[in-house]
Amino acid sequence: MTARRVGLRLAAACGIGLGLAAGQASAASSAQPGQTVGLPAGAPLPIGLTFIDTSSFGSRDIRPRSTDSNVNLPSFIWATPWSIAEGRLQFVVLQPITASSTRGAAYQSGFGQTLLAAQVAWKLGRDLNVSYLLGAYLPSDTRIVIQNPVLHQRFAVTYNGGGWNLTANILYGTLLDTTSPSGTFYPDFLNLDLTATKKFGKWEVGPVAFGSTDLPTRNPTYRRQGQFAVGGLVGYNFGPVNLQAYVTRDVVQRNYGGLETRGWLRLIVPIVPIATEPAAEAPRPLVRRF
Repeated sequence: MTARRVGLRLAAACGIGLGLAAGQASAASSAQPGQTVGLPAGAPLPIGLTFIDTSSFGSRDIRPRSTDSNVNLPSFIWATPWSIAEGRLQFVVLQPITASSTRGAAYQSGFGQTLLAAQVAWKLGRDLNVSYLLGAYLPSDTRIVIQNPVLHQRFAVTYNGGGWNLTANILYGTLLDTTSPSGTFYPDFLNLDLTATKKFGKWEVGPVAFGSTDLPTRNPTYRRQGQFAVGGLVGYNFGPVNLQAYVTRDVVQRNYGGLETRGWLRLIVPIVPIATEPAAEAPRPLVRRF
């Protein structure tokens, strides 16, 4: 297998839009496993525009030389003042940028698949929130990433009372075409991102975890890949800019060739609100005539 072919399959597993592989298998998670860890994905954002950039560097223990990758995920989320079924309508644009080195080979880099999506987030009461996202990863001409279009859905639930962020986010991808122009096979994928952090003043700390798996396929030669990783997160709110950092390590993997250690850094910047939250009407002063 050529280094170029390995690089392509590596990028697929890494998700470039966002997990990395070697050998015959080539996972197809356009949504990078672990990319929403630390975010209250089930809760609606304040009305306005928010910039979120999640960058990570990972190294997979493949002997004799490791496979390394950097994935950068700048995104804009517009939380609109509009509602659907009493849930806040939000729009998401994400443009992945990636670089990877397969088993010590020279780094290759490029743009990943652009994600365009709409999301509705509901406050259910008692600090419980849920959201549903529907969108698509667009086709890409970059050969080291997944090139095929992907229908993408996310289902998230968040409890955010008392400074807690308890979130489970399921990310599901359906490949509209399972074979790339170069002949690489991509299966559908399922990811799960988990967060259990607590705020102490401006600080935020807690454990995080994520898992990913290729879904069953009828391709008899394909070896399904999967992983589960755990770690810890530390965040600090500089007001209004929020910074998060976390480190994760695979505890189990299937057909990746080795366990991966990955460091993550996230910047959350709220931009000038496009609209303001509806304010409660101030009580009118009581006027008496004598």
